[in-house]
Amino acid sequence: MTALRQLRLLTPLSRGCFEVRATDLLGRVGRLYTKSGVLETPALLPVVHPVNQEIDLRVIGKIGFKAVMTNAYITLKRIGEEASQRGIHSVIGFDGIVMTDSGGYQVLEYGELDIKPAEMTIFQEEIGSDIAVVLDRPTGFSRNRAFAEHTVKETLKAAKETIATKKMKDILWVGPIQGGLFADLVVESAREMSSLPFDLHALGSPTEVMKSYHFKHLVKMIVAAKTNIPLNRPLHLFGAGHPLTMPLAVALGCDLFDSASYILYAKDDRYLTPTGTLKLDEVVELTCTCPICTQHTLSELRALERAERIKLLAIHNLYLLQSEIKQIRQAIIEGRLWEIVAIKARSHPRLWSAYEDLTKYTKLLEDGTPLFKSRAIYIFTKEDLRRPEVYRAVAKIKKDYRPKNKGVLIIFSLPSEERLLATPFCRRLLEREGEDQHLLYLSPVYRLIPIELSEIYPLSQTLYPSSIHRNLSTKILHREIRRAIEEGGYKQIIIVCLNEHLHTKLAALSRRLNIKLLDYCKRRASGQIEAAEEVQRLISSAS
Repeated sequence: MTALRQLRLLTPLSRGCFEVRATDLLGRVGRLYTKSGVLETPALLPVVHPVNQEIDLRVIGKIGFKAVMTNAYITLKRIGEEASQRGIHSVIGFDGIVMTDSGGYQVLEYGELDIKPAEMTIFQEEIGSDIAVVLDRPTGFSRNRAFAEHTVKETLKAAKETIATKKMKDILWVGPIQGGLFADLVVESAREMSSLPFDLHALGSPTEVMKSYHFKHLVKMIVAAKTNIPLNRPLHLFGAGHPLTMPLAVALGCDLFDSASYILYAKDDRYLTPTGTLKLDEVVELTCTCPICTQHTLSELRALERAERIKLLAIHNLYLLQSEIKQIRQAIIEGRLWEIVAIKARSHPRLWSAYEDLTKYTKLLEDGTPLFKSRAIYIFTKEDLRRPEVYRAVAKIKKDYRPKNKGVLIIFSLPSEERLLATPFCRRLLEREGEDQHLLYLSPVYRLIPIELSEIYPLSQTLYPSSIHRNLSTKILHREIRRAIEEGGYKQIIIVCLNEHLHTKLAALSRRLNIKLLDYCKRRASGQIEAAEEVQRLISSAS
């Protein structure tokens, strides 16, 4: 039974709180059930101040956000008794889902807090949080291993204290994972937290990693956490709600995000875009179609009083973030999350490096990738050759396909991606039934495709530019062709070159393996028919 199948079986068991509707890579479209409603995931939770709210929560709800995050520690210190009596939903004026952070960020910023994990547990129950977080000890961006080990130990201690203290069963509790830049400590923290009865987990300390553009570290941190927690528990990524990195994080298995970036950027006169931020003075066109951008001109926004400008910029930023989350959900359902990640990766060289690292986890990503998709697979670069669909198909052919012994092996290339059975070359060779021949198509994506498998997904549903042929290495060509020859026991072998990008490589291989090469790569449209006719003549003369 695959891990994905196990996921579908296990999902309803986590107290009925999380179900998965669709997957792609490790990304999941799901439903998180709370006492205040259902949250569609992936989801971003805007961070709001419990007392000084700069954006009306009704506006945030109108934009489409079903959940927000606020700070339970600040709530306790500023209006503790009132919050306990009224409840956090009434305090902030939001009737949706409220997640409360317990003060871990304040620990990171200011050091020790004058409160214990058990006290924060009791308070979060008193104020009626829907999703509550353990009072953890964040690792941050520290490169001090001793300190990182200390944060993991203290967070685990706090988690156990929380589990022992909590009484209410209608709150979803989050077990924080720490370790920061030390992947082995993240693994240790994730495994320890997984042994406790939490409903969700959250990976801490990505904010400083993202601020310094160390996206490669972010990939390692998420993989270390994701691969060591139960599949039926959603993974939250603290403070990482940014359009640049959300697709990458979702592809690696993150389900939830929170961020105060919308208001922080607005206070710095920053206008959020799909690929980053611009100072308002740098904006030339309002390309967004949100109400703020369609109902105001740039001149009007710039001329506003600071407080009003911050408000409108923050609302625009929220619309942009909500749009990004919706696009990610749609991409998962359509099976094109890989494409979204690749497009975003081109926004910054360091993000591209992280995307390259993502391709190293093809086997891991395969488990959540559907066996069949309604759309074609697009290949643009050598990184795309490591897509899970490609990896799976190549491995499947190599493992399970065994050709019937036939007298003649014909290995051929084509000038571009085409439906093999519809090409003039294949039609001409296959029109004679009973011929003792075996056709293998030399694909720049899937290597050697047996003609009888060519209609199976995704072999005939893959599109790529002609230049992708250059990424097929001579070493791989030699290995694959040699394996086909050794397994088939053929009496006659012919290689037909119909693609000029492969001419040099195939010519060298034919000499090396002492195989007949028919070179028709420059014959244009007539080349395929002429090549097929010469193959038939060679077969006839040898019989």
